[in-house]
Amino acid sequence: MNTDESHVVVTGGAGYIGSLLTAHLLRSGRKVTVLDTLLFGGESLLTFLSHPNFHFAKTDVTEPRAMRDALPRHWPKPTAVIHLAGIVGFPACQSIGKQAAWRYNVEATKQVFEQSQALGAERFVFASTYSNYGLSPDGVAVTEESPLNPQSLYAETKIAAEEYLKAAGSALIFRLATLYGISPRTRFDLIINQFVLDAFTKRQLLIYQRSYSRSFIHVQDVVRGMQLGLDAPREKVAGQIFNLGSDGGNYTKDQIVQLVTKRLPETEVEYKDLTFGGDMRDITVSFEKIRRELGYETALTVDDGVKEIVNALRLGIIRNPYDEHYRNAHFIVQ
Repeated sequence: MNTDESHVVVTGGAGYIGSLLTAHLLRSGRKVTVLDTLLFGGESLLTFLSHPNFHFAKTDVTEPRAMRDALPRHWPKPTAVIHLAGIVGFPACQSIGKQAAWRYNVEATKQVFEQSQALGAERFVFASTYSNYGLSPDGVAVTEESPLNPQSLYAETKIAAEEYLKAAGSALIFRLATLYGISPRTRFDLIINQFVLDAFTKRQLLIYQRSYSRSFIHVQDVVRGMQLGLDAPREKVAGQIFNLGSDGGNYTKDQIVQLVTKRLPETEVEYKDLTFGGDMRDITVSFEKIRRELGYETALTVDDGVKEIVNALRLGIIRNPYDEHYRNAHFIVQ
């Protein structure tokens, strides 16, 4: 794709992934339009405001024509749409209820996809989640062909959106591993980021389900994967689903704790055997398909992420990490 003529629309572009992705897309020479309601504020976009290839519109993509009406008239029509906007994570979805979660995660996806098609966008990239798999039977690594077994409302909405896009046949779907790391709009309601924060500030960790396995990916590597989805030959990605992560990112919670306490050895760790409702993921994920077909490899490890977060906190770069701004579940959509 000729980046000089490329115009990418990023919904949810002020968020955890979107703000970092916007920076990388602008650096690659693309024009970028960000659509966001600014539910978590817009400070993550401030550095882009004077960039000649950046355009922002505060808009709700659940509304008909929201994307079409927000695009700059003097720019070419979008060549790609990356749909990140939504209510992310099972606590946030639970807090707003099924009807609202369905509106923001399913109906909005339909609206954005239909508008992208009407505008002639060549690519549509959708951020889904590996939590769609739920539990992996007998510890066998799940692949893109494995049955889906949602354990939360969040996963249910993502599966419904996927089903709609699969029927359309042309969208590229990434099922993301659990994210970690720093971005212009960092989140501290993610396992690794939260563990580091609690260990740094409280010198203690309370861990449930210590043996449960999950898969993790640095937010920088997610951005690299999405850029790869834009740059790869269309015939290799159109209508495809890829787990986005690496086999080296599969860890138990206990192993994550060990990486955190290696950097913060004064941390006291307490384990409790307690089960609770919600997102009961205990899963190992295979990333062989994206490695084989797109040549994708992650660049950063969990230890890199832990070190990065510790440094950001130690240097005082993030002054109020417990502020609601850094969490999704505290925000209620009206």
